[in-house]
Amino acid sequence: MEIAARRRYPVGIQTFERLRKGGYVYIDKTDLVWEMTRESPFVFLSRPRRFGKSLLSSTLHSYFDGRRDLFDGLKIMELEKDWKQYPVIHLDASCAKNKPSSEELQRVLSLMLEPIEELYGKNENEKTPGEQFLGLIRRAYQKTGRQVAVIIDEYDAPLLDVLHEEAMLPEFRRIMQEFYQPLKSSEPMIRFCFITGITKFSQLSIFSTINNLTNISLDDKYAAICGITEQEFATDMAPDVAMLAEEYGCAPEEMHAKLKLQYDGYRFSGRSPDIYNPFSLLKCFNQRKINNYWFESGTPTFLIRQMEHFGADIMGLEHIETVSSAFDRPTEAMENALPLLYQSGYLTIKEYDRETDSYVLSISNNEVRVGFAEGLLPVYVGLQGSNVQAGFAMKLWRALKKGDIDLAMSEMKAYLAGIPYVEGFKKKLAEVRNYEGFYEYTFYLIFSMLNVYARTQVKCAGGEIDVVVEMPDATYVFELKVNGTAQEALDQIDRKGYATPYLTEGRKVVKVGVQFDRDTMTVGKYIIAA
Repeated sequence: MEIAARRRYPVGIQTFERLRKGGYVYIDKTDLVWEMTRESPFVFLSRPRRFGKSLLSSTLHSYFDGRRDLFDGLKIMELEKDWKQYPVIHLDASCAKNKPSSEELQRVLSLMLEPIEELYGKNENEKTPGEQFLGLIRRAYQKTGRQVAVIIDEYDAPLLDVLHEEAMLPEFRRIMQEFYQPLKSSEPMIRFCFITGITKFSQLSIFSTINNLTNISLDDKYAAICGITEQEFATDMAPDVAMLAEEYGCAPEEMHAKLKLQYDGYRFSGRSPDIYNPFSLLKCFNQRKINNYWFESGTPTFLIRQMEHFGADIMGLEHIETVSSAFDRPTEAMENALPLLYQSGYLTIKEYDRETDSYVLSISNNEVRVGFAEGLLPVYVGLQGSNVQAGFAMKLWRALKKGDIDLAMSEMKAYLAGIPYVEGFKKKLAEVRNYEGFYEYTFYLIFSMLNVYARTQVKCAGGEIDVVVEMPDATYVFELKVNGTAQEALDQIDRKGYATPYLTEGRKVVKVGVQFDRDTMTVGKYIIAA
């Protein structure tokens, strides 16, 4: 077994050549790369950010560039018998995001093409980025006598942050349509075109003219082309798990379970294997610490705006029964935030029923739950994530872990009473302080920040339970009242049998009736019953 301490983890490395020459850990996906290049002349793949799309794009670049030396010892060597070098046009559209004007967007698109123009020439009569792109494809084809490989990474990056900017979106979309238009007219000159993004390719009508673009985002065959499967984790990364287990002073089997809860759980098709987030997992091994790495740059602004725009119900995200057309659809046809939540990786497929062609979506894992809650706290409750985590989180967690619900509720009451709410949120508080839903939001988000599995509005035979919190040794059933008493809340739990579904799970079941004080915005009274 290779010594884990000496392994190099490609954190932040998105170039296949650098990864291979540097001796970094690499999970071999080259057999799928080979298969994909024969799937269709034009292929689109949607995956969440930091999931290896850029490395996959770079791998394709090296393959079409004929860099056989970089693939020595990999699966593709058994498949590819005729290595050829093709001219490659590889563009990273993330360079053009967050631009303040259409003029700036066009300028950056032109700059993206300059390095390729140095190889194949420039025509001064080409005035727009689209004309430059078309000219480059033609000249590359003519000069080499071979079809061109076109790779476009993060195609949708320039548009995501202006989805709801009515003054900017139409012009930005027109520019990107003009830029990508050559992909259709140049089809005879293109050997293979690979396009990646977060959102579905048709959502902005950019590729509406490309009739043969194959979307493999929900294809079972390519579900594992990005990310690390459970099988790969258990074999290729066994030395790393053992190393981290030694660091934490636990058995490798226990560390495996911890990492699975934290980073596993993604599924990208109905029959997809469970997949680990590669960025987070590799960074965890590199740092030798389990943490929430996927959210280091924060929750994307475009997603928060989309959720606000549609008034998304954040408490229903733990279990959504739906069909693929509801979450794999274009932005222009969106009726809620579900498609972006799925496409950006905050929700994933947990179950698939072939008979009804229906899916169950849920939050992917603990890392996503915590990071998501932190990003939504200021929007939905008015709290800052750092305020929840500082001090209070540790106290509440310890109280729940040892089953001391009295101490946990006392900590919650003290914390809510002293909350430093975000500036400008007081008006909203005044509007919602009489609604139990606000307190459900607060409970849900705070518990989520603690890696505690909390569900709200849980359906059962007797109705809907306000909050269910599941700990390793106990399940807590909460009923919250604003216009009622703690005793009335507890009586409702008993009368409607809210605790009944959990009595056979082998864990202690604790019923908690909570009355909130509208004036102090914190827990008033509570009653506990086992």
